[in-house]
Amino acid sequence: MIYHITSHTEWHEAQTRGEYIAPSLQTEGFIHCSTEKQVPHVANAFYRGRNDLVLLVIDEAKLTPELKWEPPAGPPASGISDADLFPHIFGSIALTAVADVLDFKPE
Repeated sequence: MIYHITSHTEWHEAQTRGEYIAPSLQTEGFIHCSTEKQVPHVANAFYRGRNDLVLLVIDEAKLTPELKWEPPAGPPASGISDADLFPHIFGSIALTAVADVLDFKPE
């Protein structure tokens, strides 16, 4: 499984649309994801203080678009090195590939 942090609003829009499309798909060409180990580091670096988040648990085997494991797209967050590889999804995510949606509250 891989993970993606998003807002309740974006997840609700995905359910209405029938697929999940992160803003980064338009701006960077892929959807940023993380391993379970990487999630806290990514959350602390990019989502600190947000209270409107959910964590999508994505089954890699059910993805239709290409999945690549690549170095961080930006400067590494605390606890992440340039050697860490992140899962990047090069297309929209079908709702059937989302195995679970967890409330994600910052700590």
